[in-house]
Amino acid sequence: MPSSIQHRMEFVNATFLGIVQGLTEFIPVSSSGHLIIARQFLGEQVAYGLAFDAVLQLATTFAVLVYFWKDITGYIATFFAWVLKKDVSKEQKTLLTAIIVGSIPAGIFGFLFENVMETLFRNPLLVAASLLGGAAIMFFAERAATQTKTLTTKRGFQVGLFQALALVPGFSRSGMTISGGLFIGLTREAATRFSFLLAFPILLGSGLKKLLDLFQEGLLGSVGLELIVGSLAAFVVGLAAIHFLVSYLKKNTLMVFVWYRVVLACLVLFLFA
Repeated sequence: MPSSIQHRMEFVNATFLGIVQGLTEFIPVSSSGHLIIARQFLGEQVAYGLAFDAVLQLATTFAVLVYFWKDITGYIATFFAWVLKKDVSKEQKTLLTAIIVGSIPAGIFGFLFENVMETLFRNPLLVAASLLGGAAIMFFAERAATQTKTLTTKRGFQVGLFQALALVPGFSRSGMTISGGLFIGLTREAATRFSFLLAFPILLGSGLKKLLDLFQEGLLGSVGLELIVGSLAAFVVGLAAIHFLVSYLKKNTLMVFVWYRVVLACLVLFLFA
């Protein structure tokens, strides 16, 4: 294949993967699972694929930062005010501590099982199983939802356990954390908002670490332009996806995503089993 055509294909693939990442990072259908499936269809076997995907996640992290700018800058200001022993409202303290303790499980499991995630977890059949498992969790979360309680530090940690489960491709970070919020009694709107705020530290840390890995391994230059194209696509589509999900879940349940996951899992099993 001529090099010019090959380069164009690389840019097309990067744009496509960025769109997939931006759309599915926030819609509760699993971005990592969709990226693995997308790579299978593209026939793209890249040794540093997980690092590339994590940088795309970094782009969608900035979409969260832009969309929830007031919330995120608010809890950062709360942190410094608290450290400086200034007056901080109980609600601000609760949100901040819930985010901090809720980030611990995913941070620990991500550190311990990074190598496993780079190998065993990047398998379409495992993705199919996780899509079905996540669909079951989301289904029962809707059945169990009471929407009568408010956020506490303890409940933030419980939602964080669901976020750790989403380290396995196919479960979906937003799907698991929103479901976790419903299980513990949060309103659907509160669960969705906390899901995005809780995702920000983990997505930021993961993306920055993998970006550093690419730089240290001398791979950043070889995928630099593709990363820029894919990241721009992920950012723009991610913003739209956040707005859609926040608006959608104000009046609707997770059930449409449950059935989408079941159909997709069956399709993956049919194609790759």
